[in-house]
Amino acid sequence: MFKALLIEKDEQGYRTQLTEQSEAFLTEGDVLVDVSYSTINYKDALAITGKAPVIRQFPMVPGIDFVGTVASSEHLGFKPGDKVLLNGYGVGETHFGGLAQKAKVNGDWLIALPESISPKHAMAIGTAGYTAMLCVIALEKQGLRPESGDVLVTGATGGVGSWAVKILSELGYRVLASTGSQDQADYLTSLGAAEIIDRATLSEAGKPLMKERWAGAIDSVGSTTLANVCASTRYGGAVAACGLAQGMDFPATVAPFILRGVALLGIDSVMRPLIDRVEAWERLSNMDMHGYIDSIAQVIGLSDCISSAESLLKGKITGRLVVDVNA
Repeated sequence: MFKALLIEKDEQGYRTQLTEQSEAFLTEGDVLVDVSYSTINYKDALAITGKAPVIRQFPMVPGIDFVGTVASSEHLGFKPGDKVLLNGYGVGETHFGGLAQKAKVNGDWLIALPESISPKHAMAIGTAGYTAMLCVIALEKQGLRPESGDVLVTGATGGVGSWAVKILSELGYRVLASTGSQDQADYLTSLGAAEIIDRATLSEAGKPLMKERWAGAIDSVGSTTLANVCASTRYGGAVAACGLAQGMDFPATVAPFILRGVALLGIDSVMRPLIDRVEAWERLSNMDMHGYIDSIAQVIGLSDCISSAESLLKGKITGRLVVDVNA
């Protein structure tokens, strides 16, 4: 038997509770993993609380990330004892996820945990840091370099945004951080932001083309903010879009793209090809950020997940919630 957070929806309503299950309860997969750590992302918090229709089928074990040790494997790429991690692939939405002491998944969804990253640190990075690195890599492949000019990060106090600011600053970029939380200026400066921009200057409708301000940007907000980000990107610059905190709409014109040659790069982390996942995690493993990771990692147990998810949605959590599933 093992502990698992379980979400159910039936005639009795929507509920999340800590349960005990047997291995027979697990969904299909060719690799059984003894989970050591998971994490609570914003999407996980929505699923746990039922605030948004994240879950596609019930019952469901939430948790879009996990790291652990292979217990048994029918997959040629992994053997018992291997340290592995997983991000996305619908885990925690359509396939039982990582907020449990055991997980059974398709081995093609797993990658080997880089040796220089501990299991705890892997989940402090989580999908947020992994997505931020995917954005950075995409911008670099488009030609962005520190000497190209300033790089804007929107939603900078969020998970992806915070990691984007930290990674870019560590790589030598001058980072502009956009946020509506002006009381978080010191936090963003500590991550390496050179300048703080009030998100209100980007969230209201602007002109099709505006003053060229940044060579590149990472946007997790979408909607009008993304339109304004593109409209203020320098000639030949690029914007990596990975979120929709403001909305799914994109009230823009083609002007930035056909008059300034701006590139809009869509970043999906859920179904990303294996080669891209490995590259992102290798890049993360080569960055010496252990002190920073320890400073943002708040470790909780499975029994704390429900209350912590509520706090996360209310904006009461700073840093990353790492879940020690065996605590």
